[in-house]
Amino acid sequence: LAATRSFVAMSAAKLEIDPVYPGTAVARMTACRERARSLSPAELSEDWIDVRRKLLWAAGLRDITDAPPGMGYTGHAFNDDNHCDATCMLGEVAHNLNDSDDRVQGIAVNNKLGPGIEVASLPELGVGGSWSTCTNGCHLDPPRDVAHVQFRSRIAFKLVWCPDEYKSFVLVDDDGALLAHGTPTGALPSARARRSNFELVKGSKYAVEAVKHGGAA
Repeated sequence: LAATRSFVAMSAAKLEIDPVYPGTAVARMTACRERARSLSPAELSEDWIDVRRKLLWAAGLRDITDAPPGMGYTGHAFNDDNHCDATCMLGEVAHNLNDSDDRVQGIAVNNKLGPGIEVASLPELGVGGSWSTCTNGCHLDPPRDVAHVQFRSRIAFKLVWCPDEYKSFVLVDDDGALLAHGTPTGALPSARARRSNFELVKGSKYAVEAVKHGGAA
């Protein structure tokens, strides 16, 4: 039990708290962004299976495909239109539910993610846990997605597929700044999912680099 809940433990050192989104595991988020920045376009233009594993690594997540959904399974992460936010939250909020009057629209009431976060989070990135949260609602200002509302957390990065061909993607941070990009090969998420992924961010700060990169491709 102590091992599975190790991500909840707070460091003896003073935690950095984000005053706007106090559920953010700030040091962990920063470490995830550094990992994302370290990925070159060549590394992110390999076969999608390998690229997605690199994205999980950058997000601080294990590649788990043999667990039930909600119990650590990460086969869906970055692999559809919606589960494309790498979110790092403090342990005390990882068990938050989507059950308040201010809940995220379009997401199941409760949306119990805590047990899966415990299992799937890589411990070496520091205090807190990681998860690939749903991006819908991020087009609003301020964002009203799972990260920002249910967990009161910023995102470490978001994957956005680039219009109009949706063959390349960008990774952007919570402010929409570019971290990395690639054009993977092999069996990508469906064309419909990649197009829908962009539609979820269209018109927001998260779409700017995708549009720019897509136009340059």
